[in-house]
Amino acid sequence: MRNLEQQLGQIDGKSYPAYKGLRGQYDFQEYKLFIEHVQGDPFASPSKLRVEVPGRLSAFPEWTYQKKENRIALQDFLLRGFYQQTGRFTHKAKGSGKSGVMSVSRCGQEILERTGCEVKAADGSVTVRLEVGFPANGRRIQAMELRKILFEFLPMCVKNALYYRAVDQKKLEKAIWLAEDQRELRNQLKEHGLAAFVANGAILPRESGVSDFPMKQAVAFRSPKELEVVLDLPHQKGLTGMGIPEGVTLIVGGGYHGKSTLLQALERGVYTHIPGDGREYVITQESAVKLRAEDGRNISSVDISTFINHLPNKKDTHKFSTMDASGSTSQAANVAEAVSGGSRVLLIDEDTSATNFMVRDELMQRVVHRDKEPIIPYVERVRELYDKFGISTILVAGSSGAYFQVADQIIQMDTYVPYVITETAKQAAQDYPKLSCDAEEIHTIKQNRIPCAAKKPQNDRDRTKIKGLGRDGFLLNKEQVELRFVEQIVDGEQTQALASILNYMKENVFDGKKNLDACVAEVCQLLEKRGMSAVAGGAYLPGNLAVPRKEEIYACVNRYRGLKIQ
Repeated sequence: MRNLEQQLGQIDGKSYPAYKGLRGQYDFQEYKLFIEHVQGDPFASPSKLRVEVPGRLSAFPEWTYQKKENRIALQDFLLRGFYQQTGRFTHKAKGSGKSGVMSVSRCGQEILERTGCEVKAADGSVTVRLEVGFPANGRRIQAMELRKILFEFLPMCVKNALYYRAVDQKKLEKAIWLAEDQRELRNQLKEHGLAAFVANGAILPRESGVSDFPMKQAVAFRSPKELEVVLDLPHQKGLTGMGIPEGVTLIVGGGYHGKSTLLQALERGVYTHIPGDGREYVITQESAVKLRAEDGRNISSVDISTFINHLPNKKDTHKFSTMDASGSTSQAANVAEAVSGGSRVLLIDEDTSATNFMVRDELMQRVVHRDKEPIIPYVERVRELYDKFGISTILVAGSSGAYFQVADQIIQMDTYVPYVITETAKQAAQDYPKLSCDAEEIHTIKQNRIPCAAKKPQNDRDRTKIKGLGRDGFLLNKEQVELRFVEQIVDGEQTQALASILNYMKENVFDGKKNLDACVAEVCQLLEKRGMSAVAGGAYLPGNLAVPRKEEIYACVNRYRGLKIQ
């Protein structure tokens, strides 16, 4: 610490590159400071710092970090507190460009495992990664301003946010207990034969299209009696709500009555939520995938013959490839990829689906005969997917009653209140011709796709450059991987992590021998064992990565246009 102070005095007023000499490790007695990367000038991306607090000093009880879900909740809690602290001091040190910036990951409503804060299971030591804009006047070093940050502001942030004695212990306990309850609830879904659960009193609508906070004065959710389930959790006994059984569930209703709002809550139900979100007890099976049409997406050797065959151009749909998919072929590929990757719950909204993929009405079938239509609509396969392979579907529909005949349960949303109308709807459907399908049975849902081996970099000049594009995707060199329609990505840090994961797989996992399932399983096992440090970072691990689900890794790889399948 004294050496750092001395160096700051020596470089004050010098040209900006003199800051580079500060890289290293410094002992601040109650924590260690690592200056890992120094920005090139005051207008460049801020410098990267790391703070480590030993477990004997942070003193968090063992129960808060020894189980994985507890540890992730603790990390999230500490990172939110540290974010609030840095917000008090950012730009308090003056200078040009990004001088005085102090920032860490900004967490949303979901609890994610992030590199911004890590707690070691072995001893409870706490690591926080942050960015600091080293101050300058023009391009001349303002060392005394940096001294304020490193010796006044940062110690205050650490003191107030990273020690058990300093945090709100009741809030921490509540956050971790809630995470335990959500994990247990998710485990109980299978036991009770449920695809999803929505607790009574949940607040599903969001504040606005650009805000994920709960809407004020929104209608609280109330389960219909027919689907009411009571569950006992470790810290919440007798939790009552709507259990959506496995099978085919149809959600119907008029416009603006809450159909898509319910589905959006269910698609986020694969994540743990913070207290006060309103969707704390909206829980979906963890393999659930939201699917939609994606005009223009890349498809590489995917078997879509379950839904599309006998194309007029004789193209093989058992190994279908295109650089510019239509709405129907993209949605067929999305379903095939999701079920092959292990998803057992598919979430679909009619509004974002290809109409000709979802349904063909009787009149259209009379005018355009079946043998002239290569698409087998989803309505003719949804029943078989569940009966034969155990893959459930939760579908929102507002304009077509075609799914009434094949649904196990039908829920009508009326002014944000759900009602079970299964018997009424099925009785009405009896007046219409019965659904028939003369297509071949589905024989398998697994895809045996083997990625070709990629060329490995020989030197630093060959290394792939990665640039994040928020939640929309990222660039690998000049190749854009577009993820804006992968709707369960909730944070740009997940996208940034996916870029590192894909690059690692391209260089180290794709060997021309293992199929894609084995490749994804290998990288998931590596992430489970060693975290993001196994696939990202060189000289230092970035603090802006959030571990994605296996399902999003599949989605990312499948949308990479450089993917070659043999």
